[in-house]
Amino acid sequence: MKLKLVKGSRELKDQIVAMVQAWADYNNQNETDPSPWAIFKNCCDDFDFYLGNLDSDVPQEGFVPDSTFFCLDEERGVLVGAVNIRHYLNDYLLARGGHIGYGVCPEERRKGYATEILALSLQECRQLGIEKVLLVCDKDNLGSAKTILRNGGELENEVVEDRKTIQRYWITL
Repeated sequence: MKLKLVKGSRELKDQIVAMVQAWADYNNQNETDPSPWAIFKNCCDDFDFYLGNLDSDVPQEGFVPDSTFFCLDEERGVLVGAVNIRHYLNDYLLARGGHIGYGVCPEERRKGYATEILALSLQECRQLGIEKVLLVCDKDNLGSAKTILRNGGELENEVVEDRKTIQRYWITL
C-alpha cells in the first residue's frame, strides 16, 4: 500500500465528485454523520467553488484555518479517503472536534487505510508546527479508537454529551 495526501484539483474532479456522492449516499442510508465534514460542506456541482472552499486561511466566526486533503492510493490510482486538519483549536474543537477529522470511503474500509491516513495527517500537523494533536471519536467507534492508539494516541478522558460518550486522545509529535 502506497498512500499520499493530495490537494483537490481539476485533474481529480471525476474521482472527487464520485467519491463524495457515494459517501453521502452511504451516510444518508446509514444515518451517519459526514466525516470529514469539510468535503461535504459544499456541493460539487460548481467544482471550482468547491475546490476554492475546501481550505480556509482566515478564521471566521466559529471556525479556524484548516487544510483539506484527499488520500490517494498511488498503486491503484484511486482516492480512498479524505482528511481535514484544523491549524489550531477553538473552544468547540478542544471539547468536541480535535485537530483532525479523517475518514475512509465506505467501500475502502477495513483495508488498513485509516491508520496510514492518520499517520500522513500527523506529518502535515508537524509541518504546521502543531506539537500536540487532539483527536476525538465516539466511544463506540472501536475502529477509530484503534487507529488513534496505533498512531500513539493517549486517552485523556471521556465526555458524555447528548447521551453519547466522546473519547479525547492526544498525540505528542
